[in-house]
Amino acid sequence: MLDTPDGEWGQASAEGQPYFFLSYAHTPPWGSGGGDPDHWVHQLYRDLCNHIMALTDLPAGAEVGFIDREMGSGDGWPRKLSENLARCRVFVPLLSPRYFTSEMCGRELFAFNERLLHAKAVGGREMSAIVPALWTRVDFSQLPDSIRHIHLDRTTFGDRYATNGFYGLIKLSRLRDEYEETVLTLAQRIVQVAEERPLPPGRLRDYESTPSAFRPRGEEPRHIHLTVAAPTLDSVPEDRDPRPYGEDPLDWNPYHSESTRPLPALAEELIRSLDYRPTVSSFDDEDTDGPLPGGPGEEGGKTGQPRILLVDRWTLADEERRRRLKAFDAQAQPWVSVVVPWNRADLQCHGDEGQRLTMDFERTLPLLLERGRRTDCRTAVNGVPTLKAFTDVLPAVVAHTTRQYLKHAEAHPPPGPHVPRPRLLGPIQPPYPAGGPDHGGEA
Repeated sequence: MLDTPDGEWGQASAEGQPYFFLSYAHTPPWGSGGGDPDHWVHQLYRDLCNHIMALTDLPAGAEVGFIDREMGSGDGWPRKLSENLARCRVFVPLLSPRYFTSEMCGRELFAFNERLLHAKAVGGREMSAIVPALWTRVDFSQLPDSIRHIHLDRTTFGDRYATNGFYGLIKLSRLRDEYEETVLTLAQRIVQVAEERPLPPGRLRDYESTPSAFRPRGEEPRHIHLTVAAPTLDSVPEDRDPRPYGEDPLDWNPYHSESTRPLPALAEELIRSLDYRPTVSSFDDEDTDGPLPGGPGEEGGKTGQPRILLVDRWTLADEERRRRLKAFDAQAQPWVSVVVPWNRADLQCHGDEGQRLTMDFERTLPLLLERGRRTDCRTAVNGVPTLKAFTDVLPAVVAHTTRQYLKHAEAHPPPGPHVPRPRLLGPIQPPYPAGGPDHGGEA
């Protein structure tokens, strides 16, 4: 994290928010020409800035947009990038096949989307501040799961734009007028989104530790299951504050003083922004007396998905849930992890009843808690104190759980005869003719 007095994310200043952040995949140089391979991206950026200056009342010298053209690998580069991701009003991903293989672009998209999710949780209303643009044609059936939910308006911009993207429009002189019209339309859209629903500045996120919104190249779609164990309004103890709970366990909102949204919904969106396909269910609806999904009791060996248990310690007040959680822990495979929200602002969590529940929790889930404390995600099992801490630790838990799943996955070699593993042998002497290496063969 960036250095802040309380050890959490810093807050970006609202002063001088740039209208947009242009995120693009850098094209590697090739050949001996020495030209700038991203020259036309920078031209598009300048044209957008000129239009936005004309469409708004920004004063001279104001920050219109941000692009990382002038940034290198110096010490200040990651912080500058993080500051602009936390301050810009609109995020404009410039889509191309190369964009989805760029770790840098994946980090930028994740950081901004996380900011959107936090603003939505705090403000209680939908926030849409991502305006994608086409740099080149892309196959929409191959879009990563983390970007499928983002609306890409192709009809407004015309067929040639959908076919060629900005790169095709700017490179073909006969399409110059269409390029100018499309850039103006994009600039108008950026201004509209920025001013209709202003996005407040977000927290500064350490760029180097930010995960990517795209799975590694060549990987199949990634799945993960989130199970929620929490009381409901009709099952919570009488002396427990009812505000974190609803009619269903999926309504659970332990950080209700910070967020208006149920935590499972926020967790699902955050996991999806990591390019996973999450599924969510209530622990009450699952059969923990039989073999767990992916467990050794299933026919055909290990199937199922990596799994995360999101659990409220107050659910232990119910004897049946406590018994079922203990059975869940006893069967938990290495690819099952647990996350324990424990709001530091909730005084009941830290009173005598909270301490008793903590001790009961240790006896109920000893295996999962001990495993979690052996990882870098210890906060997840020791009690996640704030919503900020939760959105920071969940990606790390997802990554660890997926690694464990892959580590213990059964190999399925292709059909056919078994081919022995090749082995390295020592040097082999050549077959010299009679008389040795210094004599010729027979005359």
